[in-house]
Amino acid sequence: MSMLIELTDQPAAADRDMATGPLLAFNAAFLGDPDTRPLAVLLRPEPEARAVGGLWGRTSFRWLFVELLFVPEAFRSRQLGTRLLELAEAEALRRDCLGVWLDTFSPAALGFYEKRGYRRFGEIADYPPGHARHFLLKRFAPPGLLPEAAIPARSPPAVRPA
Repeated sequence: MSMLIELTDQPAAADRDMATGPLLAFNAAFLGDPDTRPLAVLLRPEPEARAVGGLWGRTSFRWLFVELLFVPEAFRSRQLGTRLLELAEAEALRRDCLGVWLDTFSPAALGFYEKRGYRRFGEIADYPPGHARHFLLKRFAPPGLLPEAAIPARSPPAVRPA
């Protein structure tokens, strides 16, 4: 059977889903259940109001990934960003996470995270050109200090003969 290779900037969601399902199943067989769950800490001016900022992320494989953290300009310098991060970290600990990781383009955000115990573990220079994308993490416990019972046994996936 011959295959057509198509390049597009408008892929259908179904095409992505076709690849996502089998890839996630393979990873789960190899690495175990990721237990992926969303996590959001929202800023609202009043209880029923629409969120005006917050932190959005997800826990997976016992790590919290912070995808977005946004505090509107008018509300900065009030420790709201710190509080959002603290609440997300507390929930990550309740979910038995090992730590938090995130990325940022902002030099100001880089300092914000480093003051709160995050350390850089990677950088892509010139992404975008003239700037950098920084990757940071914060471990809740040093590597190797987890109780043995907390580390699930994993076996590699079965290899099918060709």
